[in-house]
Amino acid sequence: MRQRKVKNRDEICAACAGWIADDPSALKGRWRSLFENPQQPLHVEIGSGKGRFICEMARLHPDVNFIAVEGAPKINVRILQKAAELDLKNLVVLMEFIGNARDYFAEGELDRIYLNFSDPWPKKRNIKRRLTHRDKLAAYESCAAPGALLQLKTDNDMLFAFSLDEIHSRGLLIRWVTRDLHHSPYAARNVQTEYEQKFSGAGKSINCLQAVLKQERA
Repeated sequence: MRQRKVKNRDEICAACAGWIADDPSALKGRWRSLFENPQQPLHVEIGSGKGRFICEMARLHPDVNFIAVEGAPKINVRILQKAAELDLKNLVVLMEFIGNARDYFAEGELDRIYLNFSDPWPKKRNIKRRLTHRDKLAAYESCAAPGALLQLKTDNDMLFAFSLDEIHSRGLLIRWVTRDLHHSPYAARNVQTEYEQKFSGAGKSINCLQAVLKQERA
């Protein structure tokens, strides 16, 4: 989906500076210090797009702190606008692309990771760029707190099948999986993304799963 250039991007960023995570790699291990209630669980969405999902989650769950990750300058400003409009005190925006989660998050820092409608990178030469490649899963595991979860949503059946195989390769426990989220027991608490609304409106079934990144200590 082609995005139009935001003419007043600098002005938006200046007005919404309180939601921008400055020098995010330097925040490794101390992300919670950015929030009014640092003791709350910390959830991150990698690839937040225009922010419909992450902003609605932050609104619905004030007892959780959220990080929206989106590096595309034409669209991450839309997250800032939504956060400011809703005055979300439990959301910050990491305005960079993440290659390796370990570069930004410390061991055991995250309680949940959301991957929503990630780029499928269909060509084999780009397989390691998929956000569910086993190398990236290993990085998520390193950053995960005990009991932390990974949740994946996609309309792409190929990517979903690949992701299941990669998750199994890492030996992760899958809590649940569905090939038709909107007609499943998990639909009631589902928050839709912009892409999800578009694809489901066109009759496409949505794949979703939830897996445990790190088991609770005995």
